[in-house]
Amino acid sequence: MIEWTWPWLLLLAPLPWLVGKLAPTATSQQPALRAPFYQEWRQISEAQGSRTGRGGLIPLMLLWLVWLLLLTAAARPLWIGEAIELPNSGRDLMMAVDISGSMQIEDMQVGQSLVPRMEAVRQLGADFIGQRAGDRLGLILFGTNAYVQSPLTFDTATVKRFLLEAQIGFAGKETAIGDAIGLAVKRLKDQPAESRVLILLTDGQDTASSVKPLDAAKLAASLGIRIYTIGIGADAMNLPGLFGSSFGSRQVNPSAELDEAGLQEIARLTGGQYFRARNPQELATIYQLLDQLEPQEQSTATYRPRQSLGYVPLLAALLLSFLLALRHCWHSISWRGAAKRHNPQKEP
Repeated sequence: MIEWTWPWLLLLAPLPWLVGKLAPTATSQQPALRAPFYQEWRQISEAQGSRTGRGGLIPLMLLWLVWLLLLTAAARPLWIGEAIELPNSGRDLMMAVDISGSMQIEDMQVGQSLVPRMEAVRQLGADFIGQRAGDRLGLILFGTNAYVQSPLTFDTATVKRFLLEAQIGFAGKETAIGDAIGLAVKRLKDQPAESRVLILLTDGQDTASSVKPLDAAKLAASLGIRIYTIGIGADAMNLPGLFGSSFGSRQVNPSAELDEAGLQEIARLTGGQYFRARNPQELATIYQLLDQLEPQEQSTATYRPRQSLGYVPLLAALLLSFLLALRHCWHSISWRGAAKRHNPQKEP
């Protein structure tokens, strides 16, 4: 089915004809140019006209067609596809992801190599987002400050791309967990959905918030917003010794700064759960558990895909204009050739 955004523009179709009829004609008969060899030029013009015959009607028709095509494009035709039903679980789900400086620590074991925490979060988080059909998702990135990277939307592909493009340090090197929770509450509190969820992922403790994390969590609990917290980072990591050898190597805890007690209390206050992800496998398992939260399906939403068709008449008008220009150039070249044959130059 085709719909028109501005169909009234099609009423301008007879405008060139009206201008031709209503515009006053020129009354001056004085020649604008004194040209020599006028009789020869007149004979050439008559000869050209006799060869083309009724060909003068074709450019006029093409010009009218170009005008109609331009009006059609300006009216903005839209193709409306068949209705598509989308499952709607009624959940508004915000993800708050820590992108502070500590997320670049390489303690996530993938095969025989270690990758940064942020890399694991990007890849596994993107897979999790891709499975959230029917939920409205939003993305908050936080470091020293918290920012809404994507508002709540059914367009999970865009949210997924934003997460994959997130870079460490864009929001500062510190960690503002309380501000991230407060920003999520601000985005979720006015939503009509019965199930509103925040998934908070961090590897540290609050060091930069203007709002205490527990105070923000209490506000979320009063509004019926559940918070599921994830603490990421390995418990142990071996540091190489002198010149990369085992001599002088030592084992450290890269997650010593992780505030597990605070994250557990945030989850408890809001009716959520706390999860610990020491490696990508545990993080993937956590995402699978989160994917099963409140699985009830309440209703369906209808979506009709829309595609603009304005480029079709616009391209056709451009092609016809190009053909008219070629025709004009061809006749101009032919006229000059005929002029040379009637008035050959005298050689010195």
